[in-house]
Amino acid sequence: MSDELTYRRAGVDIDEQNRAIRMFAPAVQETYDARVLGGPGTFGALFDISALDVEEPILVTSMDGVGTKTCVAAQANQFSGLGADIVNHCVNDILAQGARPLFFLDYFAASRLNAQQVADVVTSAAQACKENDCALVGGEIAEMPDVYKDGQIDIVGAIVGVVSKSAMLPTTSVGPGDLVVGLASDGLHTNGYTLARRALLDVGGLRLEDTVPELGRSLAEELLRPHRSYFPALRGLLGAEGRIKAIAHITGGGFYENLPRVFPPTVRAIIEKRQWTPPPIFQMIQTLGAISDTEMYRTFNMGIGMVLIAASDAVPALVQQINESGITAYVIGELTSGGHDVVIA
Repeated sequence: MSDELTYRRAGVDIDEQNRAIRMFAPAVQETYDARVLGGPGTFGALFDISALDVEEPILVTSMDGVGTKTCVAAQANQFSGLGADIVNHCVNDILAQGARPLFFLDYFAASRLNAQQVADVVTSAAQACKENDCALVGGEIAEMPDVYKDGQIDIVGAIVGVVSKSAMLPTTSVGPGDLVVGLASDGLHTNGYTLARRALLDVGGLRLEDTVPELGRSLAEELLRPHRSYFPALRGLLGAEGRIKAIAHITGGGFYENLPRVFPPTVRAIIEKRQWTPPPIFQMIQTLGAISDTEMYRTFNMGIGMVLIAASDAVPALVQQINESGITAYVIGELTSGGHDVVIA
């Protein structure tokens, strides 16, 4: 019957979902090794941890989303970096505990599924997993026209990693006299996009397709630069004679909310913002939106995507090794006695 009610007519196209899976499956399978026991199509992913070369292994988990960066991607019709965004964000989160990633799961939801969009995102996630020595073992694709507005997508990821119990971060030795080392970001990463879009597009009147001389690229290209992973630069330094005492991922909440998560309540972080120059995109957002310094440093990473805390005598070698990896590191402050807060001077 031509008027027969089907799942597709109700708003969910299983065929489009299956087409997307066929498109990204080869990239996902490239992230597998002998530890992955269950392939695509199983109800639950299987991962063999019996051969982990970790003494007293502790599993570390985290989950996060790309947020409204997806709105920029949808408006620009560029989705290929969003998978890397969520993988690298989650990798950095568990890196703050000193953990290396083992496996990752993704979630893609939309008002209407477009197989190419899904494939672009998941393929990007698979590539990022390979770069982080992590298996993409499963995920979920959801089409929900009654939940999301037309054109909207949502991307979430969950990760599991491992760290030796003796190498967990932060250590108990974090305290006054330790130095704060900032690792350069490559843009907004995945935080602050609601404020950035308001300042740049609504208030500033810019368009995503505009080429901005200060940026050397279009606004869309700048805003869609993938979230940087710091694991490749730090993997050889984790647990190395305890040189790194603590790691903070500068995400939602910026400096003010994230740094106190890794030092004791009797400690204060003094950050000297003159020690680095934020990328031009942050100055554009602040100027066009007439945003205060406090709001900027509470919302955005301001050019520092990750912060390390280490003893002062360990910092010179630490900074040198990180710089040699291709990530720029700066000494941006120190810890003092105080009231469990952050002062940016």
